Amino acid sequence: MEKKSGLVEEFKKFIMRGNVMDMAVGVIVGGAFTAIVTSLNQDILTPILGIFGGIDFSNLAVKLGSGENAPVLAYGNFITAVLNFLITAFVIFMLVKGINALNDRLSKKPEEPAAAPTTKTCPYCKSTIAIDATRCPHCTSMIEE
Repeated sequence: MEKKSGLVEEFKKFIMRGNVMDMAVGVIVGGAFTAIVTSLNQDILTPILGIFGGIDFSNLAVKLGSGENAPVLAYGNFITAVLNFLITAFVIFMLVKGINALNDRLSKKPEEPAAAPTTKTCPYCKSTIAIDATRCPHCTSMIEE
């Protein structure tokens, strides 16, 4: 029994990790985003491209052979899938670029003024000494302020 509970606990720990949860959210949002891009391509871009070329990509096909049961090579659907991919990749690129720009803008902190110096150089022996020293510990010269 102890082995099962250990396995269950380990599985719970794995599932509750941040990166697994982030991945799950990404897959869900990606699925919804794909539906939007597919609709954009099929309902908006394909008809607009059809005006210029008079071609609806989804109906492009070649029948391989003759007869009722001959296989059909639907290359129009492939063109639509490629357009969906390119549109999705471009939109994701623009989103990531925008998020990175926003992140850069928000993460830039004003530069802090330089800290006041804590040391100075002895004018006689050129050793580094404390800023408030009145005598050099190396050459024992009196330091004038």
